[in-house]
Amino acid sequence: MPYAAQHLAQPPSRDDVDRLPGATVVEFGTPWCGHCQRAQPLIEAALKDHADIAHVKVEDGPGQRLGRTFGVKLWPTLIFLKDGKEVARLVRPQGGQELQDAVQSVLA
Repeated sequence: MPYAAQHLAQPPSRDDVDRLPGATVVEFGTPWCGHCQRAQPLIEAALKDHADIAHVKVEDGPGQRLGRTFGVKLWPTLIFLKDGKEVARLVRPQGGQELQDAVQSVLA
């Protein structure tokens, strides 16, 4: 599952996220967040050649528990998981290289 342009209608539970097999990027943000909007082309470019990395886009905000379980405070926050375990985290990514490095860490 390559880059996901839309947020999930219903976020997964933390247990579901912890059981995800393989490489996964969980992205926390909102559709109206300017930082999130600016990061989308960078995220899409970093994931475009990696169909083996699942991209789970979760809308975060008040009443949304999943982001709190990961300690998300700023958007976008990208959590890179390998078999449900966090291996890298990016908060408000600014450049393609840091995203490429995080992608490589989840594939290693």
